Amino acid sequence: MNHPKGRLTVTVDQAFLDAGHEAVASGRADIECCTTTISLSRYEKVDFSLPIFIDGGSLMVQESAKIERFADLDGRTIAVIAGTTTERGLERQLAVMGTKARMVTVKDGAEGVRLLTSGKVDAYASDRIVLIGLRSTASEPEKLRLLDSDFSFEPYALVVRRDDPDFRLAVNRALVEIYRGGEIDPIFHRWLGGLGEPSPLLNAMFYLSTLPQ
Repeated sequence: MNHPKGRLTVTVDQAFLDAGHEAVASGRADIECCTTTISLSRYEKVDFSLPIFIDGGSLMVQESAKIERFADLDGRTIAVIAGTTTERGLERQLAVMGTKARMVTVKDGAEGVRLLTSGKVDAYASDRIVLIGLRSTASEPEKLRLLDSDFSFEPYALVVRRDDPDFRLAVNRALVEIYRGGEIDPIFHRWLGGLGEPSPLLNAMFYLSTLPQ
């Protein structure tokens, strides 16, 4: 993730995430900071800090597409990165709604956007923050839009090793101080200000993470 001249850019793929998790689990890295969702399956290999961001899975479609809600995806094709929490959340949502859409797996967001803009798929699914970044760097961003609703809950955290509780505690102490002292506000506006103000849910997360000493 970078933020040149106020523009948010997020680039990540599952292979990158897997490599980061393996580097932490094997001791080659102490910590990973990425768009990594806390999940029970990941707890089998790594541990997590307190949450650092809350996001949700959403869909990006072409502006001209007649897709306003998930029900409109019936018979459509959706691109998604294989093996992600986004893929699992999308499968659950489609099943709950009884929507029959075909899912096409892609390597990364760039491939998903290429398929979408070329008309080979009807939508690309990912975390909302990632979709916003991809849209901002597209050649014709005005031709792309995000659906208003989310289909999953994605709490991000820093990835740490399972066998080093003292290090995890040090990380959490630092995060608590950043949240409690208000330092998170300029950090958010510097890197994520292009998204607008923090949502009420995100502000609540910052507040609830101010654990007592």
